[in-house]
Amino acid sequence: MHEMSLAEGVLRILEEQAAAQNFVRVKTVWLEIGELSHVDPDAIRFCFDAVVKDTLADGAALDIVRVPGQAWCHDCARGVAVSTLTEPCPHCGGHKLLVTGGEEMRVSELEVE
Repeated sequence: MHEMSLAEGVLRILEEQAAAQNFVRVKTVWLEIGELSHVDPDAIRFCFDAVVKDTLADGAALDIVRVPGQAWCHDCARGVAVSTLTEPCPHCGGHKLLVTGGEEMRVSELEVE
């Protein structure tokens, strides 16, 4: 389950930010997860809760914000919304799509003490 290593990465970010910004406790983490990222929100939530046990983020709420998939269609020269990497352009049916958003996962905001 790659979500465990992703959750460990989030904890490292929290620890680095705590050292840089001098906070001692994380109350809420807002995590943006792209629709095309192959990250299961339920799995990352489960792993996050396990990874942060007995750390500065123990008991922190994890607020997951889904980021929609976006692509540029080379056939009709327009930006389009996509929910999978294999679907055709919803406007022209073409398959020459370049993903421009929705593959990311990032900590977007923290509530700390």
